[in-house]
Amino acid sequence: MKTPAIIFSVFLLAAVAVIGWNKKDSFLPSQKKVQSPAVTETPTGPLTDILFLDSIQHMGSVKEGEFVNVAFRFKNTGDELLIIKNVSASCGCTIPEKPEEPIAPGEMGVIKATFDSRGRAGINQKAIMLQANTKQAVYTLNFDVEVRGEYLYP
Repeated sequence: MKTPAIIFSVFLLAAVAVIGWNKKDSFLPSQKKVQSPAVTETPTGPLTDILFLDSIQHMGSVKEGEFVNVAFRFKNTGDELLIIKNVSASCGCTIPEKPEEPIAPGEMGVIKATFDSRGRAGINQKAIMLQANTKQAVYTLNFDVEVRGEYLYP
């Protein structure tokens, strides 16, 4: 009767040791790896300022399978041409678009995105990261949408 208990205890200790070994970095904050955002370049050259008129949007409710178009308006409030270098989304269900031409000081621009609601029933919160020749290296634009799945909502 003692042999199965001893074997079980040995396996339990081995499992705890393996889990501890695999998670050893989580106990050492100085060695913890932080995943950087997709956009990591530091702006170079002349910098300008950007003002978002609607950096957070609530898109309401849509039926699953519909595409949702989002537009984030901004203004170049600086003294240099504003160049949107890169835009990326938090997941593959959202495809962002950036203006290809520089935005002159005082002019307006739009960052567009299309969200595909297929297979995304429920509340969805999405982020679009933007990098430009601005003093702040990365901006995050957010939107949420409730997707009504046919089995969840009649």
